[in-house]
Amino acid sequence: MKISVIGAGYVGLTTGTALAEIGHNVAFFDVSSQKVSVLKKGKSPILEPYLERLIKKNLKKGKIFFSDEFKKVFDFAQVIFVCVDTPPLKNGEADLSQLKDVFNNISKYLKSYKAVILKSTVPPKTSDYFDDYLKKKIKGKIKFDIVSNPEFLVEGRALESFLHPDRIVVGAESQKAKKIMQKVYQPIIERSFYCPVHKQYHKAENKMPFLATDRVSAEIIKYASNSFLALKISFINAIADIAEIFGGNIDDISLGIGLDKRIGKAFLGAGIGYGGSCLPKDTAAFIKKALEKGYDFKLLKEVKKINQQRTLVALKKIEKLLGSLKGREIALWGLAFKEGTDDIRFSPAVSLAKLLLKKGAKIKAYDVKAIKNAQKVVKGINYFDSLYKPLKNTSLLAVCNKEEEFKKANWRKVKKLLKKPIVFDCRNFLDKERLKKLGFKYEAFGR
Repeated sequence: MKISVIGAGYVGLTTGTALAEIGHNVAFFDVSSQKVSVLKKGKSPILEPYLERLIKKNLKKGKIFFSDEFKKVFDFAQVIFVCVDTPPLKNGEADLSQLKDVFNNISKYLKSYKAVILKSTVPPKTSDYFDDYLKKKIKGKIKFDIVSNPEFLVEGRALESFLHPDRIVVGAESQKAKKIMQKVYQPIIERSFYCPVHKQYHKAENKMPFLATDRVSAEIIKYASNSFLALKISFINAIADIAEIFGGNIDDISLGIGLDKRIGKAFLGAGIGYGGSCLPKDTAAFIKKALEKGYDFKLLKEVKKINQQRTLVALKKIEKLLGSLKGREIALWGLAFKEGTDDIRFSPAVSLAKLLLKKGAKIKAYDVKAIKNAQKVVKGINYFDSLYKPLKNTSLLAVCNKEEEFKKANWRKVKKLLKKPIVFDCRNFLDKERLKKLGFKYEAFGR
């Protein structure tokens, strides 16, 4: 099939590249001529495993092309994936201005039937809104379908999560649109494609779950999924604090809870809290949208509140370990919101760094992937391009994400470099007993 993708950002670039990889021909549009120029050279503007290699491969094969001409890309295909950003406004509401720009352009160039697929994360009823919006613009002259097809990408393994999802959710109001979406995703549904991640052909007996529903339900599924994951994280972080009070071990507690098949092990790792572009944004927007309709989502408000307090809990732990932070040199390993990415949006590590700076501490930070992004956002930090350079004469090392590089560090060397052998494991993933045997004072959450 021919497919057009509007927006060559994180979601659009991953979606379009993966669709080309399973056999489709894909045209990308982006408003940034500079980004388009970079992509035409086979370079990826985002850090994601396998992505740049697959962009180069599919460019060479002629399966994809990039353009800053909307009409050219829009006219290329009958199926249009809209993947523009919907960032949060100050009040928590989703900013739909980029979507409005897209639909204004669609109204200018819509000459025959198109299936317009909303891949962007949007509040409930957004698809209905743009359906009405477009009908008024074109005065009902041309038929089209608006489809809600939420993304469930996992940063750090976006291509893998696209090609091997837990489910595909499609919200459509016509059988024609549902059949088009089944055709788009058929190789993934049938699990019959060559996987560039696992480097093998997949042919499974069981089909990938394909849930066809109405548009509003599809939109709520996306928000509810992310909100539930946020709830699990905030819940286990609250339990970690209780474990500390009573003297329990959060690792065993998490395992004991997660072994219950009704609950599951995922997202039960205690630590400094969640961040990134999805969970904070989507929970805030869900709270706001529900309130607009008269529902006070108190449960989700508390989830958000607990998460926001995690960096304050971390700050108090550091103050308890060091006393006054004025003039203290503190090292941070990890600035991205999680391992395997350069994304610092709503990063707990960045929030902690800002709190420490306010207390007068001197921050020395390392994150080989995220330094460039962090330098644009946080001033007053000394950034290093080496794992060990920030440690010399430092009073405490805070490890803020789960990069394998941190776990495999030469901890004897770390101890020699630190002024005080204190390690704050903000993600509860280091070997506590080994570090203690080496003579470190070890701090974490609920361990």
